[in-house]
Amino acid sequence: MGLSRQCFAVRQRAVQEKIMSERLACGCPATYPDWRNGDIDLGGQLVHDLGIPMFIHMPIGYENYLLKQKNNIERLELHEIWPGFNLTRTGAFRGQMICPLQEEHSPAHNIRILPSPFNLRVRLFHGDVSNMRQDIRAMQSELLDEGLLPKELYLSYLTCPECEEKRGGKRLMILRHWVKSEKLEKKLQRRQ
Repeated sequence: MGLSRQCFAVRQRAVQEKIMSERLACGCPATYPDWRNGDIDLGGQLVHDLGIPMFIHMPIGYENYLLKQKNNIERLELHEIWPGFNLTRTGAFRGQMICPLQEEHSPAHNIRILPSPFNLRVRLFHGDVSNMRQDIRAMQSELLDEGLLPKELYLSYLTCPECEEKRGGKRLMILRHWVKSEKLEKKLQRRQ
């Protein structure tokens, strides 16, 4: 039994080293989770949390904060699950970037565990940020039609201007946090 655990640990370290080397030179994720048009639960996931300044929902110094988050994670000797992949939540004057980590726990500053459940509706978007309004509205309508209450909106930039031509155009992952709502469910039942 002890030998099989050691073999598993060695394999896991090899996978981690392979994943760590998969960040592109521009900083974009070489790989990202295959969450296409569905629901996922990130509840209980350890993440690095970094606040970022915004001006009317536009990040200020976004690339600098991506580098700061990467350096903080390396300094803390933690490991990203998908190097370069993070979820960005905007706000009027303050936003947030969260990056999923491989470790199960850490007492470090800016590290937290997402509440359970932390359900997200995911949609992969091809195109410019200015054209995604209709997709976001459609996603919100789907959630409301299912009796689910939409909460925060997260974006994950999968390509940057440097690598978008080589990787098939502009790609974003749109993630909408949702919670179950008894009031919405009752309202839907009354309509039916």
